[in-house]
Amino acid sequence: MSDVSERFIIRGGMVLSGTVQIRGSKNAASKAMIAALLTDEPCILENIPFSEEVAITRELCERIGSSVTYGDDHTCNIVTPRIREHSVLALSRRNRIPILAFGPLLARAGTAEVPFLGGDPIGHRPIDFHLEALTRMGATIERRERSYYATAPYLTGTDIEFPFPSVGATESVLLAGVLARGTTRIANVAIEPEVENLIAMLTAMGALITVEPEARRITIEGVQQLHGVRHRIIPDRNEAVSFAVASLATGGEITLQGATAAHLGSFVETIRATGGTMTELGDDMHFGQAQKWLTTDINTAPHPGFMTDWQQPLAVLLTQARGTSTIHETVYEDRLGYLKDLARMGADVSISDECPEGNPCRFSGRTFNHTARITGPAALQGTEIEITDIRAGMAHIIAALSARGESVISGTAHIDRGYEKLDERLRVLGADITRV
Repeated sequence: MSDVSERFIIRGGMVLSGTVQIRGSKNAASKAMIAALLTDEPCILENIPFSEEVAITRELCERIGSSVTYGDDHTCNIVTPRIREHSVLALSRRNRIPILAFGPLLARAGTAEVPFLGGDPIGHRPIDFHLEALTRMGATIERRERSYYATAPYLTGTDIEFPFPSVGATESVLLAGVLARGTTRIANVAIEPEVENLIAMLTAMGALITVEPEARRITIEGVQQLHGVRHRIIPDRNEAVSFAVASLATGGEITLQGATAAHLGSFVETIRATGGTMTELGDDMHFGQAQKWLTTDINTAPHPGFMTDWQQPLAVLLTQARGTSTIHETVYEDRLGYLKDLARMGADVSISDECPEGNPCRFSGRTFNHTARITGPAALQGTEIEITDIRAGMAHIIAALSARGESVISGTAHIDRGYEKLDERLRVLGADITRV
């Protein structure tokens, strides 16, 4: 577990270039570990990242009754012969994963109790989507002082439609529906690559799942039991974007080994629109510099749109484009707070609660600051910054790497939750970054 007092000392101005291996997706890996709770047979997960998010998921699974071991080749062996403990009231660190354990615990034990959600403070998380769906499937859920407590003799398939395509809620119903009695139909689902990866694992375990991606519909035919599986975690598309932007923002070029271009379509389109290049080299992706960076307008959206987790690092790159770019955040209502730190470093940014003209979203008229305007080019200067969430923290680090002078960045535990040995891997690319 990371030391909460650790800091990064970054001396900016170094060009980051070279090759980096993209690790497995922490969002896909943690959900796969929860899926392994659905069977008493062993599951082997390949390409697991050794991040704190995975560590906290391991802790949850072991509390429940799993035996979890890691291999040096980034494999994870997990087996849960029986549910030893259906009530987990606290973990060493809060995150959003425990709510997903409701489905497996109810299916195998009939009772589940998990601690309140944690994770990053980036706006409302639609926990109600999870609870309402499970209630419709027959669970009785009670909010207690520190936890959610649920019981169900069994879960029953039903029809569910989400108000908004929530990744977590889609995964929650998938994990609950595969062992439920009857058919579960989900409308307006998330179709992110991480959801597809979970579906691939569940199907290989014996689940009966039909996906209609263009219609955003999933149908689950419940089965009586699932078996063990060997499953590979997809590459982390957030990590791929982070390394790509870190290199481009510092004037370098980078090759991402193992990144999946199909998962990064809207990001690649944006990089090309702003003047950069991307070339596929077999299973690798090479990102190259622009002659000059051009402005662009970004609207975040569920996949296949521009991912909300990508706008923070890209904002740093946009500070170097001549003219004004806009970022219109439509997924979370409170995800632009990191820009005040970029402003302290010299960026010309403004934030508004109004949608861009002619482009209304679901936050229109609700006084949420969800539109940013970034005018460049700007000469960034090093400063002291405290990281409050993973993606904002990555933007802070990229800004520090591309700035003049020294930056001191605290809150490294947030970064360690999502990135495996980030500082070590940045140093290989040429960064001057020290952990103290």
